[in-house]
Order: sequence, then C-alpha cells, then structure tokens
Amino acid sequence: MKKLLYGVFFVVFIVIFLYVNNHWLVVSKHVFESEKVPASFDGLRIVQVSDLHDALFGNNQKKLIAKVKETNPDYIFITGDVIDSNRYDLKQSLQAVKGLVEITDVYYVLGNHEVATNKVSEIYEALSSLGVHIMANESTVLERDGERLAIVGIEDPLMGRSTEEMLELATAYLPDDMFKMLLAHRPEVFNTYVNDGIDLVFSGHAHGGQVRIPGLGGLVAPGQGLFPKYTAGVYDEGTTKMVVSRGLGNSSVPYRIFNLPEIIVMDLKKK
Repeated sequence: MKKLLYGVFFVVFIVIFLYVNNHWLVVSKHVFESEKVPASFDGLRIVQVSDLHDALFGNNQKKLIAKVKETNPDYIFITGDVIDSNRYDLKQSLQAVKGLVEITDVYYVLGNHEVATNKVSEIYEALSSLGVHIMANESTVLERDGERLAIVGIEDPLMGRSTEEMLELATAYLPDDMFKMLLAHRPEVFNTYVNDGIDLVFSGHAHGGQVRIPGLGGLVAPGQGLFPKYTAGVYDEGTTKMVVSRGLGNSSVPYRIFNLPEIIVMDLKKK
C-alpha cells in the first residue's frame, strides 16, 4: 500500500512540476545604459515576447496579455515563432497578438517556424490587419523632442538571404551614429550583429536551452547544439548588447525543465 501511495505522490509531483515549468509566466527585467541613448528616450520601456509556438496561457491568452499589460510597456517586440509549424493554428496564435496590440504599438519579425509553414504571406497579412508593424528587413525611426532612434527588423535566414545582406537592407538609410535596436530571431549569429554596429539586439529561438541545468545553463538549442552559448539573459561584445528571451512555448520537445516561460522587460537609460 505504501509503495502505491508513493507512486501516486510521485506521479502527482511530476505532473505539477511539468505544469509549473511550462505555464508559470515570469518577467525578467533588464536595463540598457549607454551614452548613445538619446536623452528624450531615457526610461523607454520595451517588452519582448518570443517563441509562443501556440502555447496557451489562460482562456484566449488572458494571463499572458495581463502579464504584459502589467509591465506598462512603451513598445512590444515579438521576435518570431508566434506559430508552430508542427501544429499550425494561426487563429489560436493571433489570440495573444490581438490583446497585445490593444496595449501599445507592436513590432514583429519572422522566426524559422513561420517560414517553415510556407505561409509567410498569410501570416504577414493577418498580423498587419491587426495593426502589427511588420519588420521585414527594414527600419523605422522614432522621434522625441528632435532626437531619434531606430527600430530595425530582419527576417529569418530561411527566407533565402544571409543575415549580413538583410542587415544591410534594413539599415541602408540610417546614419551610422544613430542608436539602433534590432529584432532578430536567431542569437547564434551575434558576431554579425556586433560587426554591423547594432547597439541593442532582441532575440529568441533558443528556448532557454529547453532544459536548464542549475549552475550550467541550457542543454541544447537549435543552431547551437549541446551546451549552447546564447540561451537566456544579456550578452555583451564591444558596444553591442543582446538580450535572448527564453521564450514562452515549445516545439518538437514538449516540455521545459527548470526553464519557466519568460517575458522580457528592457528599460533604456541615458548614461
């Protein structure tokens, strides 16, 4: 009888453990401080949402939407893989986006899963109809009190262009000294972002390493293999910083371990 009870308790523990690891939303807060941040943008708050992969957080994504709203963002960046190519359900994926666009302006770049569906045009059209700013190898300039900064977005390399080529297209008309924030799904090409002089990069794709080993970090990530370098948090090289979101959902591997779904908050600060 005791063995049966222990077995039941163990099963219940595993079910609760997996549920919490895959549904407990956390907010990770960071500050980007630099002399290049225009004074009029001091305190600007960006919230990043990445790699939803059709995961559900409450009825009609109410928990996710409410969590983002609580952070009081100036802008929301979606860095790819809103959908999952293995179980494509655009209507379900858009539930979250519908709520996010009611909070503030939303900027979006493709992930590899959108490209894998071969329905990029359909996805772009659906997002655009909701008021999302599609950043397809392009940039937009924000202005406050005569000062400016740029939001840059590039598509996934599966679209057929190299990261270098896409960055060149996206930044062609921007002054070299303008502060640039980049939305780019893949973190493994960090050196390319550094070489292009990007100031702040928002990325995802790595799912936090899927399984996070305490004290060691992520176990595996697409494009990086075992014990990947870029899985979560902020990375620095030269004058470039890259924040990598652990993301929200899963794809071919159905569970996160020690790797809670994450919303990123990044505040800009004038140094």
